[in-house]
Amino acid sequence: WSDLLINGIVAGLGGIIIFVPQIMILFGLITILEDTGYMARISFLTDKLMRKVGLNGKSVMPMISAFACAVPAIMSARNIENKKERLLTILVTPLMSCSARLPVYTILIALVIPQKMIGGIVSLQGLVMMGLYKLGIVLAMAISWIAKWFIQNKDKSFFILELPMYRAPRWKNIFTTMIQKAQIFVFEAGKVIMVISLLLWAMSSYGPGERMAQVEAEFAAKKAAQPEALEELEKAEASAKLANSYAGILGKAIEPAIEPLGYDWKIGIALITSFAAREVFVGTMATLYSVGDSDDESGLLLREKMQQEKKSDGSPVYSLATGLSLMVFYLLAMQCMSTLAVVKRETRSWKWPMIQLAYMTALAYVMSWLVYTIAS
Repeated sequence: WSDLLINGIVAGLGGIIIFVPQIMILFGLITILEDTGYMARISFLTDKLMRKVGLNGKSVMPMISAFACAVPAIMSARNIENKKERLLTILVTPLMSCSARLPVYTILIALVIPQKMIGGIVSLQGLVMMGLYKLGIVLAMAISWIAKWFIQNKDKSFFILELPMYRAPRWKNIFTTMIQKAQIFVFEAGKVIMVISLLLWAMSSYGPGERMAQVEAEFAAKKAAQPEALEELEKAEASAKLANSYAGILGKAIEPAIEPLGYDWKIGIALITSFAAREVFVGTMATLYSVGDSDDESGLLLREKMQQEKKSDGSPVYSLATGLSLMVFYLLAMQCMSTLAVVKRETRSWKWPMIQLAYMTALAYVMSWLVYTIAS
């Protein structure tokens, strides 16, 4: 019950509440831009470029906002009047690298990219990070250009707006908008997030009775024999339980499908659990490698253990090819239940979230396979 409360309910609530400050700050800044008269000018300046890929000048603000978080970015797409352009914006916005991807990028870049300077000025690790951001932008434009031929809409798109005078923002209006947007997210998208969070907790906490009983009996004997190593044994037990849980079994079941990308069953478990939120990847890996919470010290220990991990043929699991492939997968895959919940709310249908999940997963798989094949 305590595990359900802490890792199920509290973690689920945390997954909702963690986005509230971002949503309020982002909508506050957007409202300031609108009130001062600059938002219309941004849309005007970018409209010509955006129209070439089927979007609208007003699409640029949601896409820029998505570098912080796709959830408020998708909500801000409401100011696009044309239904087709609004839908295209919603479909490609999650391809921008949000802040939740940063923990994954940083640990993988530190793991497989050497610390060296190019020309004594530019960091190679920094270039890889920048490349991931640019790849997301380019692919978002490309996907939008392709999708515009499949999404039919008889409404013609006109970009007509009045360029308002520059003026001081109305602060009361800004604070009211911030509170309203936060309430909409918490009470609407929050319901779906909680359900999926509890489902993922159950999959990670429970497994076939015989397997879990065997793990508990094995570690009970070890704890009795080695009381001085209790902390390490508890970490190892948590790792063994996760490996034998339903999430662990599913991770091992999908191993043949993800093996062409260079991944093993442990990465498979992380891919499943991080559907709750991408940053969960690091915590799952910390549990699987028995290093506890991912603070600075254990983060270094986690990288060391991941570097030492070997395949059955003796080659390292986390080679350059695997690391790059995994970064590209997390860049492109829809590993965020909060985003799907908000897309469902904005489109009032499960059709478009499912299409988004399918195309982003397929794109992530194909691109990761290409990167792994080329880098190998």
